[in-house]
Amino acid sequence: MRILGISAFYHDSAACLIEDGRIVAAAQEERFTRKKHDYRFPKNAVDYCLAEAGIEVEDLDHVAFYDKPILKFERLLETYIRYAPFGFRMFLKGLPLWLKQKLRTPRELDAGLGGKFTGRYVFTEHHESHAASAFFPSPFDEAAVLTLDGVGEWATASLGIGRGNKLELTHELRFPHSLGLLYSAFTYFTGFRVNSGEYKLMGLAPYGEPIYKDLFLDNLLDLKEDGSFRLDMSYFAYCHKEVMTSKKLDALLGGPPRKPETELTQREMDIAASIQAVTEEIMLRIARFAHQQTGSKNLCLAGGVALNCVGNGRILREGPFENVWIQPAAGDAGGALGAALFVWHQLLGSPREATGKDSQAGSLLGPRFSNDEIKGFLDSVGATYHLAADEDALVEDVAELIATEKVVGHFRGRMEFGPRALGHRSIIGDARSEAMQSVMNLKIKFRESFRPFAPCVLRERVSDYFGMRDNEDSPYMLLVAPVNEDKRTPEEPAAGDAVVGLDKLKEARSVIPAVTHVDYSARVQTVDEERHGIYYRIMKRFEEKTGCPVIINTSFNVRGEPIVCTPEHAFRCFMATNMDALVLEDFILLKEEQGDAASAKREEYLAQFQLD
Repeated sequence: MRILGISAFYHDSAACLIEDGRIVAAAQEERFTRKKHDYRFPKNAVDYCLAEAGIEVEDLDHVAFYDKPILKFERLLETYIRYAPFGFRMFLKGLPLWLKQKLRTPRELDAGLGGKFTGRYVFTEHHESHAASAFFPSPFDEAAVLTLDGVGEWATASLGIGRGNKLELTHELRFPHSLGLLYSAFTYFTGFRVNSGEYKLMGLAPYGEPIYKDLFLDNLLDLKEDGSFRLDMSYFAYCHKEVMTSKKLDALLGGPPRKPETELTQREMDIAASIQAVTEEIMLRIARFAHQQTGSKNLCLAGGVALNCVGNGRILREGPFENVWIQPAAGDAGGALGAALFVWHQLLGSPREATGKDSQAGSLLGPRFSNDEIKGFLDSVGATYHLAADEDALVEDVAELIATEKVVGHFRGRMEFGPRALGHRSIIGDARSEAMQSVMNLKIKFRESFRPFAPCVLRERVSDYFGMRDNEDSPYMLLVAPVNEDKRTPEEPAAGDAVVGLDKLKEARSVIPAVTHVDYSARVQTVDEERHGIYYRIMKRFEEKTGCPVIINTSFNVRGEPIVCTPEHAFRCFMATNMDALVLEDFILLKEEQGDAASAKREEYLAQFQLD
């Protein structure tokens, strides 16, 4: 039985193929088109999934779509009527796209599949897709299931229980009251782009103090003990305008939103810290209520808010659950996976066996490229390269590059599914370097200097460096944990005024300063040999050389660009930045050795990046 799951037409389109319950392939369309958050029909992702399975469209048994457009349109109509005549211009602007495309999703799917699919389409509800993506691939036979995002059809959050091969959603929060939209409203207010800048808001929060937390709780929302809440919509404008907040919020905070790309002030940092604190409080309350309702020791999370790894870490450390599993593709892209698994288990009744390990294969579900394909490309652009004699030689060379503080683009194996690079499409470096965070942010990623980097740590050493349990699994970089006290650098008495704001970046806080955020936290990815193979061996050899089991891992891209997918994308990024070395499967390229033919393309490649 072959089921193709699709998410499209709203945000982060993607495709996933499962065969007899096994996840064969999954990918986001943006990786192929290079258009960040590409929402169009995921033709390239579909083609890849079919090719990976060795089948044609005609061989599909079901095609599952991740939400119900008719219900979503019903919400838009009711919202317009409720706020009329305000928002009429925004309604008219969006109406043609609905009439032409979104209300005719079956026709659009037919066209995207070349008219070759003759079966029936299945439309799952948005939060059913999220819940299925959270529970069905999880390691658990039973778990509480919690989904939190902006909005699906009407639901903005849902709670339920998963047992065996069945899901039951029992509670939901409805639009316009939404934790995801609340967080996005402050993403907008602090001058970042909604639906892509939420990471920046979370990363900015530790530079500030949550001085507005009580102000927000007293004025913006009525928060209940169970985590449900109602927003005071007079402070928000997303129901009837193309901006997220109203003049009333400007007045509450003593001024208008920050304009994008202008200087960040302490005000924005304090606002970020405050809304992050509110978000964590809501997440903790909902998690406690989920435990109370289900009695389960396990929790599964999905939806865009589940990418708030600071909140996830607090749920694991302070909440009532023994185990937490978070869908790596927690946003809309993961809905393609959830829709397909929902059909397989929930609708078709196919059995599911929980093994204690998740079934997502490290979320390494995208394309990979052979040495022959890579060699052909490198020769075509006149690149200078070295072919490693064997795997041991490659491991030695890459570990030595990292140990000598070289910045390395690492491209190997199948591409990751979800927003995190997990070692296969990553830029890696030495976490011991005090200068590495600024170097990688400004000269490699072309992004804001305050953005933190994540550590990769050998799983067997995770509790030696971070406030986590022995051998605790965090392969998807979705949990934040504190750096252990004995790895922190003793603070020196400050001369004069205390260090505030972005000046905190200048202080080394631990023996791994490049991945220690200003609040002594880190977004941890654990690496093990079973999932990560040679990447684990590189880290192990690095530890043997340096005594340190931790390296930097950030996504292989620059600001405004999706994570690289192909060798060409990786080489272009390598040449357009100050990266020192590039690993393409068994090939190693050094920047200093690239000849005129390759170096001449630097400006050409750089000009192609769509920097936001």
